[in-house]
Amino acid sequence: MPVQYQGVRAEHECVRTKAGMFDVSHMGEVRTSGPQAEELLQHLLSNDLAKLTDDGAQYSVLCNEEGGVLDDLFTYRLPDGAFLTVTNASNHQRDYEWMAGHAGDFEAEVQDVAPKYAMLAVQGPLARGAVEDVTDGALPERMRTATIPVAGQETLVCGTGYTGEDGVELLMAPAHAPAVWDALLAQGVKPAGLGARDTLRLEACFHLYGNDLSLQRNPIEAGLGWICKLDTQFIGSDALRDAEPEQTLVPFVFTGPGIPRQGNPVSTPQGAGEVTSGTLSPCLNTGAGLAYLPKGAAEPGTEIEVDVRGKPRAAVVAQRPLYPPKKES
Repeated sequence: MPVQYQGVRAEHECVRTKAGMFDVSHMGEVRTSGPQAEELLQHLLSNDLAKLTDDGAQYSVLCNEEGGVLDDLFTYRLPDGAFLTVTNASNHQRDYEWMAGHAGDFEAEVQDVAPKYAMLAVQGPLARGAVEDVTDGALPERMRTATIPVAGQETLVCGTGYTGEDGVELLMAPAHAPAVWDALLAQGVKPAGLGARDTLRLEACFHLYGNDLSLQRNPIEAGLGWICKLDTQFIGSDALRDAEPEQTLVPFVFTGPGIPRQGNPVSTPQGAGEVTSGTLSPCLNTGAGLAYLPKGAAEPGTEIEVDVRGKPRAAVVAQRPLYPPKKES
């Protein structure tokens, strides 16, 4: 996935106003099947798999016994009763080995199926219309899936994304991806790269593993307690049950010049913090990011100071998302 095709800002604005597509085939996929596939995933994943419908998608985290985050991922229930879990590329091998390593106590099979899939994310207010024009069948709603032909190729279409805009993610055989890509290009969908993917997800306040999530942070302090169903007894739930984090992840925006970057120290009236993700927001046209701050400094409107290469930059804690998608009139 290139950093950019025609420029980060142009690609970012295209996704916000029209439709862009990302080749995210570097993502990993793990298939879990068998009579106790659901029980195994319930043991591993933080969300409640029992509530995942036959055509549903579910966001969760994978934790170790101490409650540290191994990865954040999406799981889809497939038509044949199996499950497909999409992992972050850098964590895929570790995730697969972790999942397979815990399968021995269950009547379930865990397979690394990443080589069997290419993945395209089509995002933006015009994204669904563009995909519909090359699709035979109805597109799934948000957080739902459907297996239908796209540009004549059988595709798992998922109502998910990583930009804060409407759209779908398409999973298909790698050999089919060029035809789907070309069909969407013909519909006016513009390619977008890694740079725009990062600025878009940050404006939406979506987490990035390795920045906002890590083994050193638990999902409660990361603001993901809503996907941690402790009564399911997933691995790590015991450690999280009595967790009382001193810090929490919050969005912020600069009130003057400067661009924040990961690792920048943050000063607040309640103590020190640290930037985990930072950029120049194309839509807000100012520096913006995410930071772990003392809980007492997490209220929107709290004034903070970010040290950018030795220069103090004024900022303020903001509401989520930093840039909400515009609704169709």
